[in-house]
Amino acid sequence: MQLEDIALTMVPGLGIKGIVHLLECFGSAADIYSRPLRDLVHQARLREDVARNVYTHETLGRAEKEMNYCRKHHILPVASTDPEYPQIMRETPDYPHVIYVNGSLDVFSKHTLTMVGTREATTYGRQMCNDLVRDLGERIPDLCIVSGLAFGIDAAVHRACLDYDVQTVAVVANALPSVTPVEHSALADDIVARGGAVITELHSQTKQNGSLFITRNRIMAALGYGTLVVESGASGGSLATVNFADGYNRTVMAVPGRVTDRSSRGTNMLIRNRKAQLVLSADDIVSEMMWDFDLPSKPVFTDKSREIYDSLLPVEKELLECFGDSDTLSVNDLAIQSGLNIGDLSAHLMSMEISGAVRQLPGNIYEKLLHAE
Repeated sequence: MQLEDIALTMVPGLGIKGIVHLLECFGSAADIYSRPLRDLVHQARLREDVARNVYTHETLGRAEKEMNYCRKHHILPVASTDPEYPQIMRETPDYPHVIYVNGSLDVFSKHTLTMVGTREATTYGRQMCNDLVRDLGERIPDLCIVSGLAFGIDAAVHRACLDYDVQTVAVVANALPSVTPVEHSALADDIVARGGAVITELHSQTKQNGSLFITRNRIMAALGYGTLVVESGASGGSLATVNFADGYNRTVMAVPGRVTDRSSRGTNMLIRNRKAQLVLSADDIVSEMMWDFDLPSKPVFTDKSREIYDSLLPVEKELLECFGDSDTLSVNDLAIQSGLNIGDLSAHLMSMEISGAVRQLPGNIYEKLLHAE
């Protein structure tokens, strides 16, 4: 990140796509600022007034002020030419050249899914968020779910991620470190504390206006390999996110609802018009995203064993997978394969023994009692 990167985003009249165009012409913000006026006008074909706004370097002072602001508030600015920048977002035609991050950058290298929905979420919608996040977290080890921190479905998605140890990214339409809505400040803090991130493309000198929420939605769509709408009315921001995702050739999915529910009119219409794939379960998402090709097969148990398996915690299901084709394993082998310390391992094995998933044999050996068909 260089001072010129932030300065470029502050040039009057340039715009998001104008910045993308200049980067394609010259490679970096520093190179752009080193060019003579004639190159900006003739080679990049900028309007002369916009080219002069770049050439005079007037925004470098504002950029320095912004860098100081970021240092003061522990905000990390990341340019599209930096290696830490989300590669998936770099593939879109209107990516933001600079994003401001509060939290971890590691989340951008994971299997990312965008989940959005109405602010007027129903009990059904919140339950679907909970169930889908829980089941996806069990299937996808390096899952990250992106949403917008808004009331309703967005908040339900983020909270489900925190409940099931799934990393999550919140994209906000305001400058950090504050968030909108302010009522979700504690939720944003929890997201960061648990290894996620809160991001924005807006610097602290941005003049707020209502249109920023729509442009924010393009970032949510750009960060996900697919976009899932859980509930949506006949219009609203979720459908705008879908339009962006479709324009980026990303997978679009929707959870159906009752035809009489206002909160499901948008999702039902997306499915009916074949703009979104119908999703009934986490397995539908995994299949649609083709994430199942590099995942271990989910065990299929007999009806008698299914209830026991479903009652296990995610870590206990992973312990069961450690057995592989073997019926027995020692505690030491289980500790090595699972990475758990002996204390935690013993507690989980006791719980699994009570459930009927395993039983202890002499010599600290455990036998797997659940077998796939």
